[in-house]
Amino acid sequence: MATAKPGVSLADWVCLIENESGYNTRATNKNKDGSTDYGLFQINSKYWCLDGGVSRANGCNINCQELFKPGVAISCAKRVVRDPNGIRAWVGWVTRCNRDLSHFLDGCGV
Repeated sequence: MATAKPGVSLADWVCLIENESGYNTRATNKNKDGSTDYGLFQINSKYWCLDGGVSRANGCNINCQELFKPGVAISCAKRVVRDPNGIRAWVGWVTRCNRDLSHFLDGCGV
């Protein structure tokens, strides 16, 4: 996975998907506001994709079901981190990954 924004490391991405989806490419989560989070990165339908629900924007220009495809999900996640909130757009990263993450890359040779 290429860095989408300076300061977002491979370890950040690995921690993010572990905590958001448990590495499940088909993960979904219904939110209290009626939106749904989709795929590895749990990308929210309210701002980033269309699902026929409460979408207000389509920042990734895709149907939400496309987020079940890892390549599409990666591209959309890179788009999300280019926004001002960056990787902090994900609550899972803020609450669980905003720390030393070097252990996520142990044994990877990077």
